[in-house]
Amino acid sequence: MRSESIDPTKRARLLAYYLPQFHPIPENDAWWGKGFTEWTNAAKARPLFRGHYQPHVPADLGFYDLRLPEVRAAQAKMAREYGVEAFCYFHYWFAGKRLLERPFDEVLASREPDIPFCLCWANQTWTGIWHGAPDRVLIEQDYPGMEDHRRHFDSLLPAFYDQRYVTVEGKPVFVLFKPRELPDSLRVLDFWRELAAKAGLPGLFLVAEYHRPDWDPKPHGFDAVVTNKLWTWRYERPGWNRPIRKLIEKTHRWKKMPKVLSYEEVIDSLVTDPVQGIESFPCVFPNFDNTPRTRENGIVLHGSTPELFRRLLLRALARVSDAPPEKRIVFVKSWNEWAEGNHLEPDLRHGMRYLEVVREEIFGRKGPVTAI
Repeated sequence: MRSESIDPTKRARLLAYYLPQFHPIPENDAWWGKGFTEWTNAAKARPLFRGHYQPHVPADLGFYDLRLPEVRAAQAKMAREYGVEAFCYFHYWFAGKRLLERPFDEVLASREPDIPFCLCWANQTWTGIWHGAPDRVLIEQDYPGMEDHRRHFDSLLPAFYDQRYVTVEGKPVFVLFKPRELPDSLRVLDFWRELAAKAGLPGLFLVAEYHRPDWDPKPHGFDAVVTNKLWTWRYERPGWNRPIRKLIEKTHRWKKMPKVLSYEEVIDSLVTDPVQGIESFPCVFPNFDNTPRTRENGIVLHGSTPELFRRLLLRALARVSDAPPEKRIVFVKSWNEWAEGNHLEPDLRHGMRYLEVVREEIFGRKGPVTAI
C-alpha cells in the first residue's frame, strides 16, 4: 500500500495480526492428529474458574476454513468496513521450509481480496511446551547463514512488489517477532536492504517486536518497534491482581491455575511509553486468554469488554496522534487468534461490538483524541 493511498479520514492506521492456522496441514496432522487446526483447541476449551469466559464461539464468520476464498473475502470486507487498514499475516520460514503458507500464497496469486497486508516473521521454534511436552521440538527455528537469508528474501519479494503491501516512506513494512533471536541481525538486515535496492525497492521498513526494556533495537538494524507489553508479561510471569487471586483461590477446580490478570486493572500499562531513539508503535489487545492452548500454563486477561477496550484503544490513538499520517500506526493483537481468546472477529457473546468500537474511534468522534 503506497503512502499516497492512506485514508486521511482515519485517526490511525490499524494493522491487525492475522493467524493462518485455520486449515489442516500434514505437519499438524502428524503432530496433533488428523484435521488439526486452531479451531481444535478453541472448540474444546472449558472454563477453569467461576466467571471464566470459555469457550469463545465464532458468530458471523463461523468455524471457517482459510482454504476458501469466500472466507478470506468476507474477512476483508468486515475489516475494511470497521476501520482495519491491513492484515499483518504471521509468516513461517524454517531455513527454507514454510508452514501455513497456503492462505497468503493464494491471496498473493489471486490478487484477492483487495485489502492491504504486511508480514510478520514468527521466527521461533515450535515445541510441545503448551501441551505438557516442553522438550518435544516439532520444528526448529535455525539460521544456517547468509545464503538462507538470500533465499528467504527472494521468497518475500513477490509480496513486497504487490501494490497492496503496507509501506512507510514507500518501503515495505516487515515485522520480526523475536528480533533478539536473529543472529548478527545488523548484518542480516543490511544485507536485506541491499537486496531490496537491487530489486528496485526504495528500501525496507523493518519493525521489531519490543519485549525487553534492556534491549536497544536501533544498533541491531531496526527502523521501528511495536511495543507489546503482554509478551513481556508472558515471560516475566507477574503476580496476580489481588481481588482476582482471591476469587481463583476460592472457586477454582484445578490444582494448577493460569496466571489471571484483571483486564481493567492492566489497561494503563498495556500501552507503554514510546521507546526512545526509534519509531515506536503501540499494540492493543481486545482480549487475551490462551488457556485453550495452554491450560494452567496460560495467561488470562479477565473481564475484557468492548467499552474497556475502547479505553485502551483511545490511549493508543493518543500516543500516535502527533505522528505524520503514514507513521500513525497502531497494531492490534489480533484479528483471529481464537485459541488465545484474542480476536476482533465477532463471537456469540459480544457480536460486532469490538469492531464497532474500532470503527467509532478510528474514524473518529467529534473533538480531539484523548485518553480516558
